Amino acid sequence: MYVLFDDAGKFAAGRVMSESDASLQVELDSGKRVKVKAANVLLRFDKPSPAELIAAGQKLAADIDLDLAWEFAPEGDFGFAQLARDYFDAGAGVEKQAAALFRLFDAPHYFRRVGKGLFRKAPAETVQAALAAIEKKKQVAAQIDAWAAELVAGRCPQPVREQLYKILFKPDKNAPEYKAVVEAARRSQCAPLELLKAAGAIANPYQFHWRRFLFEQFPKGTGFPALEVPPVADELPLAPVRAFSIDDSSTTEIDDALSVTGLGTGTVVLGIHIAAPGLAIAPDSALDKVARERLSTVYMPGWKITMLPPAVVAAYTLDEGQECPAVSLYVTLDEATLEVRERATRVERVTVAANLRHDELDEVVTEATLVGDAVPEYPFAAELAFCFRLAKHLKAQREQVRGKPETFTRPDYSFRLDTDGEHEPDGSERVDIRVRRRGAPLDLIVSEAMILANSTWGGWLAELGVPGIYRSQAALAPGVKVRMGTKPLPHAGMGVAQYAWATSPLRRYVDLVNQWQIIACARHGRTAALAAPFRPKDAVLFSIISAFDAAYSAYNDFQHGIERFWTLRWLEQNAVSELEATVMKDGLVRADTLPLVLRASGCEALPRGTRVRVRVTGVDLLTLDAHASLLERLDTVAALAEDEIDTEGDDAAAAAPLALAIDVDEPAATPAAPA
Repeated sequence: MYVLFDDAGKFAAGRVMSESDASLQVELDSGKRVKVKAANVLLRFDKPSPAELIAAGQKLAADIDLDLAWEFAPEGDFGFAQLARDYFDAGAGVEKQAAALFRLFDAPHYFRRVGKGLFRKAPAETVQAALAAIEKKKQVAAQIDAWAAELVAGRCPQPVREQLYKILFKPDKNAPEYKAVVEAARRSQCAPLELLKAAGAIANPYQFHWRRFLFEQFPKGTGFPALEVPPVADELPLAPVRAFSIDDSSTTEIDDALSVTGLGTGTVVLGIHIAAPGLAIAPDSALDKVARERLSTVYMPGWKITMLPPAVVAAYTLDEGQECPAVSLYVTLDEATLEVRERATRVERVTVAANLRHDELDEVVTEATLVGDAVPEYPFAAELAFCFRLAKHLKAQREQVRGKPETFTRPDYSFRLDTDGEHEPDGSERVDIRVRRRGAPLDLIVSEAMILANSTWGGWLAELGVPGIYRSQAALAPGVKVRMGTKPLPHAGMGVAQYAWATSPLRRYVDLVNQWQIIACARHGRTAALAAPFRPKDAVLFSIISAFDAAYSAYNDFQHGIERFWTLRWLEQNAVSELEATVMKDGLVRADTLPLVLRASGCEALPRGTRVRVRVTGVDLLTLDAHASLLERLDTVAALAEDEIDTEGDDAAAAAPLALAIDVDEPAATPAAPA
């Protein structure tokens, strides 16, 4: 005797070798013996053979019309044998009974399973809904197949083009557009990026990176709503100073300026003047919501996305020749010893006498002219000389707290495109990359003044019990990162007791928040905690910190990525095939005169710090990948500086090729089974 039984949702048949009340020993055609529960036996038969029964049943099952079977099926629970007799004939044999079982089992949208071999027909509305879903699934599968065929043929369907960045970076893996790309990549044995590029979906590598960033960070676009520029409500006193700013020529958001008065009198007052949009933009106003949504200006070569609307920036930037609203920190110093005698904060108007520009003055404002070893031929020479002397003094004090000097051996680089600055770059522009070594005199003057202001105001907020947003670093040990929080903790990297970003309110939202708090302190003194927009332990501050951290990190990652694009573009434009570089680790090298880290074969075993010459063997502007090979070793090993070692992990990540979220190992799209 043979039996047909249910084996975990699949049907099998074999010869009965022995049987008890609860189970049977069954030998399959393969010779394997299995134990089968008696309750799982659905059909007993003497002939045909098990293999012939299953084959005949499957063939007959394919011919059963489900609509007709549903009509024939009785109401309530019924067995497959009963349906076989109703559908075929009263004497339906085991082949027809097996056929009915197989067909019923494979059609859950028509018949619900209610027990071993028992079924109940689904309500008519359920059947219709299921049939509609099956038909839709078949149409979607057909669409996926058609789109995949187009992609393989080198044409990109418009729906796939429109979903390009979502498919590659934030995919819905059930979406037909995503499945079409996966299927096409499988058929063509081609990487998704290459497939889409060949199909015309990616026409321009620069636009690919730019549009990806906009998709992820500015899905609603970069335009601003129509908002009026709010005026400063209060009548502000005019400060008796002539201030000057120091920025690049491309800078429009001029947040900070300096003034120096009292030179030659023995007592000098340094003024640090910060643009004051916080005097006009109110918390929770429409403009505040815009700034809080963006959180920072986004910078890139040849273009930027400002945090505030251009009209607002123009109204509050520290433009030369204007009397600008400002929050000013005045530091009174002994001219000889540079000892601080007094600090005062005022809300006022400041006359900005000049906007000095790095690119125009970096070559002439040298240490020699600032210390009197050469004749200075630039404006504010005496003031800049004092600021430079003070900056070196402040830096030395910070380094004493740090316990070791700051070492900046790596230069900064500036990127200039041959564009008018009025239109977005498209990637075809010629790029010029220039070096500006960190710690240059003008850089030092500005950075030390801003550190002084941010640390002073951070301490003042804490003294008055007014919360702020601080940056802190617990120690200089490797891996100890800078963190943001609401507590005035030490910043070991800078060597200050506390540090609150407050000097860039036109371009960083955290600075605008802190400026509101500082303005409250300037206006209300000891009672400022009662008047400040944000109170101690305000949950809003924590949400701002979290959002800012995420946005600022994403913006910086994009800036570094697009600068890498332009660096690789520079290699192409200048036909540079060889570079001098310094070995890092794991075969990575850092170019000596470019902001570029790349992998160089042959350098894996060389010690860190080894200087080498490498040949550039491959550049991919789409993946931002670059490869090189070792040509020669140039000299002995030199120790890497602290700042180079600290950033090796970030540099290695930047050198890695573009990561996609698409998975070409996804199962192939298959059409739905016919109803």
